[in-house]
Amino acid sequence: MPTLLSRRRPVLRTLAAAALLITGHAITLAQAQPWPSKPVTLVVPFPAGGTTDVLARALADKLGPALGQTVIVESKPGAGATLGADYVAKSKPDGHTLLVGAVHHTIASSVYKKLPYDFQKDLAPITTIALVPNVLVVNAATPAKNVAELVALIKPKAGAYSYGSNGNGTAQHLIGTQFENLTGADLMHIPYKGSGPLTTDLLGGQVTMSFDTVTPVLQHIKAGKLRALAVTTGKRASVLPDVPTLEEAGLKGFDIGTWFGVLAPAATPKDVLARLNTEMVKVIHSPEFKQRMAEIGAEPIGNSSEQMAQQIKAETDKFAKLVKAAKVTID
Repeated sequence: MPTLLSRRRPVLRTLAAAALLITGHAITLAQAQPWPSKPVTLVVPFPAGGTTDVLARALADKLGPALGQTVIVESKPGAGATLGADYVAKSKPDGHTLLVGAVHHTIASSVYKKLPYDFQKDLAPITTIALVPNVLVVNAATPAKNVAELVALIKPKAGAYSYGSNGNGTAQHLIGTQFENLTGADLMHIPYKGSGPLTTDLLGGQVTMSFDTVTPVLQHIKAGKLRALAVTTGKRASVLPDVPTLEEAGLKGFDIGTWFGVLAPAATPKDVLARLNTEMVKVIHSPEFKQRMAEIGAEPIGNSSEQMAQQIKAETDKFAKLVKAAKVTID
């Protein structure tokens, strides 16, 4: 005669099978959940107010509706933009945490003796947002009206004048070092966490000059509070057509600008990376975005992931040589 337990076993097996089926179905649904399933964060490795922040917010405004999710801009400044890069490199590779990187990261690879991440291996390029020229500016109270007058002012007084940068190992730091090497000037380097605090001190006269991107200083140049002496790129900036290049000012071969782009953790699924590239390129090439870039002196790019990867490799190699020649290293 069957016991109560034996009669229940078929029922229990049926319930267990049903539970496994439901669990498996739930896992399948979770795995098939469309991306993005939550807000996307653009990590800016500098404080608010700088070029990286401005570009990230311009992109986020249009990217959010295209993805059907909120796109958040979050600042994680410090260590010449390497803290933010390290944070994203070690984030979950699900396409919800992205880095707004810049040329600074290709320089940091050579400047820092040891980094907790590999910029080319641990991060996957998505697209370059824009190229922005750097500009040599001085406080309006500085008597120099051009590069020759500035060199004549600062060269005889070693260490008496200073330049600010967005941090050790950034493009501004390297440009300043190159400027010293080519002019024979000896300047005090003052690193900041970003363009916001740097511009504030530049306006206040705490630093003599900077080689920052044009975006954070453009309004102050137009207002007469800062004086633009030269751009650091090989050609003049369209937003400052009357300002000569450093090469035109006599510093031959000077051609350093700043690019900004978006990257994801290296293991991010390829279909997610492809979707991000497609949507970002659409935004970058839109008339509204181009107009915004023109206002801040930036040249919109919107290239392929492969083109951005080639750009990163080429510039990493280029800056490795410049860093070695300039003898700039950070422990």
